[in-house]
Amino acid sequence: MKITRIRIFQTGLPYVGGAYVWGAGNAIETATASVVVIDTDAGLQGCGEFTPCGENYMVAHSEGVPALVRLVAPHLLGEDPRNVARIEQVMDHLVQGHGYAKSPFDAACWDVLAQSLSAPLYAVWGGKLTDGAPMYRVAPQKGTEETIAEMDRYREQGYRQFQIKVGGDWAADIDRIRSTVPLLKSGEKAMADANQGWRVDNALRVARATRDLDYIFEQPCRTYEECMQVRARIDLPMKLDECVTGMHMAQRIVADHAAELVCLKISNLGGLSKAKRVRDYLIENRIPVVAEDTWGGEITTAALAHFAATTPQEYLHNTTDLMNYNTRSTGIGGATARDGKLYAPETPGLGVAPDFDSLGDPVEEFSA
Repeated sequence: MKITRIRIFQTGLPYVGGAYVWGAGNAIETATASVVVIDTDAGLQGCGEFTPCGENYMVAHSEGVPALVRLVAPHLLGEDPRNVARIEQVMDHLVQGHGYAKSPFDAACWDVLAQSLSAPLYAVWGGKLTDGAPMYRVAPQKGTEETIAEMDRYREQGYRQFQIKVGGDWAADIDRIRSTVPLLKSGEKAMADANQGWRVDNALRVARATRDLDYIFEQPCRTYEECMQVRARIDLPMKLDECVTGMHMAQRIVADHAAELVCLKISNLGGLSKAKRVRDYLIENRIPVVAEDTWGGEITTAALAHFAATTPQEYLHNTTDLMNYNTRSTGIGGATARDGKLYAPETPGLGVAPDFDSLGDPVEEFSA
């Protein structure tokens, strides 16, 4: 089997809530999805997606995928996409870093491989360990009453975990946490996610003012070193997110006892292949994980669902249904969300097909 054509599509994904406000003054209304579609001489077609949470998020940019394909397409055409490790090696040899741009190519190849075996991706990876991954839902930065009402709506839909966005004004963030976390019901969990927004001193102020509450303190500061300064002086559970960029950081987290929980964003780690290796290493060291990505539609969520399904249940903290954050689609079919849980597709491959009506014409196309 050989790759005969590679196409890149891009489309806007408007957020269902209007403006998605997070961290220190960041807001997006529409995220730009980049979808990779790989065609083969066997008639199989694979797809993958990368969507950044705004154009300034973690140095990832929507122009990265079209730029990368111009460099790697001449070397990928004619390769067997089922040799996923070989494709990963070729891309890493040609371009150092920029894993977020490589991620959808990696997913598309896994999609083809699993389709060629007439099996869903989770089965190719060894089968389900979690049948229905618990989901969280984001409560972006809004007024307190609006946030509480939003959490109630999600609670009615079956969500039992909530990510409360903070990281702007630290004094207002204290009020936001103190107004929402005490309202949690039995069995519910909350994460206060600063998205790197606080300085160390302000993160300490927030932690000290809310130390009596039961919640998870997520990525308070920009760098790993700053987060470690905060961690050394508080007793809240720590979750690390944006600073988790690869195996080297996972090794530091384990060695430094840096977190009780680690968020694994597939694109941030360079794709499913690398994310799977990092996940397995962390679990081997008894650290639970979150199965996530930077943003995305149906194609990204399908990949997440397989990633979550193959994570041991006792080490999977949660995942999320990114497809339901948007008013437009990238794919047809894919994962399903019901009663607060995300289920992987049972059809071969990722179990999702590109929504060409939504995606429009390709922005880049290369053929053998």
